[in-house]
Amino acid sequence: MKVHLPRDAAAKALGAEAVAQALRAEADRRDVPLELVRTGTRGMIWLEPLLEIERDGQRHGFGPMTAADVPALFETEDAHPKALGPVEELDWMKRQTRLTFQRCGVIDPLDLGQYEAHGGLAGLRRALGMTAAEIVQEVTESGLRGRGGAGFPTGIKWNTVLNAEGPQKYIVCNADEGDSGTFADRMIMEGDPFCLIEGMAIAGLGTGATRGYVYLRSEYPDAIEVMEEAVRRAQAAGVLGDNLLGSGRAFDMEIRVGAGAYVCGEETSLLNSLEGKRGVVRAKPPLPALEGFLGRPTVVNNVISLATVPVIFEKGAAFYADFGLGRSKGTIPVQIAGNVARGGLFETAFGMPLGTLVEEIAGGTASGRPVKAVQVGGPLGAYMHASQFDTPFGYEEFDGQGGLIGHAGIVVFDESADMLEMARFAMEFCAVESCGKCTPCRIGAVRGVETLERIRAGDGAAVELLADLCETMKDGSLCALGGFTPYPVMSALRHFPEEFGAAREAAE
Repeated sequence: MKVHLPRDAAAKALGAEAVAQALRAEADRRDVPLELVRTGTRGMIWLEPLLEIERDGQRHGFGPMTAADVPALFETEDAHPKALGPVEELDWMKRQTRLTFQRCGVIDPLDLGQYEAHGGLAGLRRALGMTAAEIVQEVTESGLRGRGGAGFPTGIKWNTVLNAEGPQKYIVCNADEGDSGTFADRMIMEGDPFCLIEGMAIAGLGTGATRGYVYLRSEYPDAIEVMEEAVRRAQAAGVLGDNLLGSGRAFDMEIRVGAGAYVCGEETSLLNSLEGKRGVVRAKPPLPALEGFLGRPTVVNNVISLATVPVIFEKGAAFYADFGLGRSKGTIPVQIAGNVARGGLFETAFGMPLGTLVEEIAGGTASGRPVKAVQVGGPLGAYMHASQFDTPFGYEEFDGQGGLIGHAGIVVFDESADMLEMARFAMEFCAVESCGKCTPCRIGAVRGVETLERIRAGDGAAVELLADLCETMKDGSLCALGGFTPYPVMSALRHFPEEFGAAREAAE
């Protein structure tokens, strides 16, 4: 019996290790040879632990499994109460365009042979036959934009580093995934780590960088363990080091663990932390592309940005750019969380309406109540009202609605959510996580909490004060923490004025 079972952190949290132990025990009891392959997750978190049995070249799913469900697998699979049928035929899987996440849940994440058998290293081999300028041009033509939140064109950033003067250049991967409702970085690192390593190596070849670092948050112990082992195996196999795949070209990397500050998701704070300094925002200019890590030209890209590079080089820039909408090229891994019937990761081409993701893919709310609001882009993202559900998932399209895609996490709330309290939480979050470098963020967030408490108490004059305060934070903050906190606050006020009660009515 050949069985695939995730060792992803979400699956483990939901009982995957108990299922694995029960599988081994039952196989021993029945004297059945068992090949248990531990994979990443397919992203259908509501079905975890999702066990897959390989039969006639197809994987048949069973889930969500418990240890008590295991013995029946050895009796009759088809009649098992948790049987789901062929995994690739499930609606959640069939409706996706899996490019970046094509191997997640399919392979043993630490088996380099399986990685190659499923298309891995093809992109790196192609890049090794190209000049640095050709590599950067390929990324530029693909239309890839930063998946960490800003949506900045990756090719422009790489080209800046390529043309920058410096005795040493660096590739820094921002794996400090701190937004609420996001887990795509963790999933790729735990489920397909060689993909990230390959993407970083290609980035090094394209920009002249020979050294890379993954800045990984301490709250991800499983991802840290998998990434460190993957780097060791890649070095042993010649995928990293002084002689990439026998080409004579060099690129090596290591994993660094952060201490858990949300603001270190901002690239200059991250670089300070990586250098052993306090994680505070740097004033720009100079840009990190010119003076980044240790004052040298540095590419700072998100995990998903770098993990998408291998498929661009494997399939070609034109193939990747053919997906998407307008200037939002390719695919986006949407992370669905909150009050939903089906939570998980859904990779799709840009352009799917928000309402389709919420109502059809996520299946509406878990509570069965109507959807009230959807926060897109983490704790700094705007609350999208049901009237905006026809907005296509794209950078410019969301910007036109006063929102942002960010890291593409969506958190769903039903009609019981208190939107004034959610606005207050945004300000409180900013106050707690502020690095303290700039006044609008450090002081503005504290005053924001106080102002929202005044509104709760019925102070009508405080509504206008809140709007002025948000404008100051938006225009005056050094980074997105203070600059984007007004998005959830003002969108809550704009879409749900009745929840700001007598104060709102008095102000009008």
